[in-house]
Amino acid sequence: MDNKQKILETFENEYSDRDYLIEHVAPEFTSVCPKTGQPDFATIILEYIPDELCIELKSYKMYLQSYRNEGIFYESVTNRIIDDLVAVTDPRYMKITAEFGVRGGISSVIEVEYEKDDQEIGLN
Repeated sequence: MDNKQKILETFENEYSDRDYLIEHVAPEFTSVCPKTGQPDFATIILEYIPDELCIELKSYKMYLQSYRNEGIFYESVTNRIIDDLVAVTDPRYMKITAEFGVRGGISSVIEVEYEKDDQEIGLN
């Protein structure tokens, strides 16, 4: 477990016998462009179907804030977030959508998904 993963806390999913979708929206994500040193701003949308564990929100907020001064590309931070969350929670399904604001006339949306190999997801 790396230092950022250690920030994340979990709690037991009382309804692990059921598939249900959790969505958390964090509209104040910030990191730093590794090329220019300028701040990057994004909305991070986390969607997941938990298995045995759920993400505790205060620790998730602190985890996201840990990127505030880190120089990292959009693609890298989005993939790192899902890797860390999957490592800590082992969900049935997870998707991260990172909607980065306009800088230099371009906005970017990065999406990454994870699904357990042995799971059949059923949301109706």
